Amino acid sequence: VQLQASGGGLVQDGGSLRLSCAASGGAFSRYAMGWFRQAPGKEREFVSAISRSSSVTHYADSVKARFTISRDNAKKTVYLQMNSLKPEDTAVYYCAARAVIITSPIPKAAAEYDYWGQGTLVTVSS
Repeated sequence: VQLQASGGGLVQDGGSLRLSCAASGGAFSRYAMGWFRQAPGKEREFVSAISRSSSVTHYADSVKARFTISRDNAKKTVYLQMNSLKPEDTAVYYCAARAVIITSPIPKAAAEYDYWGQGTLVTVSS
């Protein structure tokens, strides 16, 4: 499956952005989807993930109550709505996919994901 992330940009402290990740070339509904981010000089870190059917979601503590992950299997797209953005949210955001069976736990480690998008830059100014 190929992933294409979009929606990044420059936003002020407290602002909002919605990231999108469009998939092609695979059965999207078979994949758990995740968002990760990497700030300059830091390791890639988990942000959020969603199960195949959207029934289960996970968030990093740093983004809980501010970010919302969702997916539209008909459109083969996963979204990350980011509200109340902070300068520390500045990073390149990556979407990722892993084929899982319906009962599998949602992976949270980057190493567990098989496919990655190219990344989209989010910059939050203070």
